Amino acid sequence: MKQALLIIDVQKGMFDNATPYRGAEVVDALSQVLSRARASYVPVFFVQHDGGEGSPLAMAGAGFAFVDELAPRADEDVTIKRRCSAFHETDLSERLRAADIEEVVIGGMQTEFCVDTAVRGAFERGFAVSLIADGHTTFDTPALPAAQIIAHHNHTLASGHFANVRDAGDLILG
Repeated sequence: MKQALLIIDVQKGMFDNATPYRGAEVVDALSQVLSRARASYVPVFFVQHDGGEGSPLAMAGAGFAFVDELAPRADEDVTIKRRCSAFHETDLSERLRAADIEEVVIGGMQTEFCVDTAVRGAFERGFAVSLIADGHTTFDTPALPAAQIIAHHNHTLASGHFANVRDAGDLILG
């Protein structure tokens, strides 16, 4: 089954005003998976959120750029989105299919928004999905701390059969 790594919204603006839960550890885990994917010739697709004017993720602002450790290479695919879904009003699905991708390995930010939506959107489009359990993060909310949001999503997405949920070190790429 041909895989692709899909890195969602790990942009500088996500780290500007608050620190995401285990942010440095998640970036490190994703960086290691990214290195392994590149070494195994697994295609890498990046998704970048444009939050619009005034947003920390506005395309014209410094926060739009990916964090340095996860910057795409010139030959790697980047999809710019304006909604939670990496698939809504983008051609990501078509580009994955054109590359004969059957499984996407997903990590990034934010767990309960764009990561969850990417997992479900990929599943709905017929892709097998692996979610990097220690490779996605979010922020504390008034309702739940980030650690519980992440644990809940890892459990729900696995038990709902949307994704295989594996730690970065347990992923088999290539």
